[in-house]
Amino acid sequence: MDKTHPDMRNWPTTYQEAVAFQEALRRQVRLVPLAQPPRLVAGVDAICDRGDQRIFGAAALYRYPEMELVEEAGAAGECLFPYRTGLLSFREVPILTAALAQLKGRPDVVLVDGQGIAHPRGLGLATHLGLVADLPTIGVAKSRLVGEGVEPDQAAGSCNALIWKGKQVGLILRTQKGIKPLYISPGHRITLPECLEITLGCVTRYRLPLPVRQADRLSRSLRA
Repeated sequence: MDKTHPDMRNWPTTYQEAVAFQEALRRQVRLVPLAQPPRLVAGVDAICDRGDQRIFGAAALYRYPEMELVEEAGAAGECLFPYRTGLLSFREVPILTAALAQLKGRPDVVLVDGQGIAHPRGLGLATHLGLVADLPTIGVAKSRLVGEGVEPDQAAGSCNALIWKGKQVGLILRTQKGIKPLYISPGHRITLPECLEITLGCVTRYRLPLPVRQADRLSRSLRA
């Protein structure tokens, strides 16, 4: 399939346009509690081909908290923006929106392989996707983009605050004993305590929450 988000006509094409877009969009971010406990949780991820021309996005939907796979969906399209640190969303939001649109069920929360508000302009991939898709989102990043914090204890479930410019923007969370921590931050329409609870609820025997891990596997299979 070859589908991208329909509002791509005004999509930024330069670094300056993208930064200005982020600065304007960040005012719309709302970190508010979920209306009700989630029953369907999705994970999303995307990957480009080696020529950086095509991009493949995937979504995996799970019943929560049972962590039973409900369905998967994928989408393919052209890369609309080059890779730039802090601007990943302009590369991945269109294809991730398309993958989510292929799902029959609508997720109550989406876990995103990327940053939420733990971003230089408070608008990481998870936050941007949440605004575009109008869904609660959680940023689940494998590396730190901004902020400082003490590495948590080695025990699974240990976490410490991630601080950026005097404000807590996320958590440094160890999901498996002795394994590198993840960097969790709210994306949109969710609170940090809810992010922690849901992320840990989606962790099985892997470092990454199961929906994100499955989306990663699916996007790679689409690229193959």
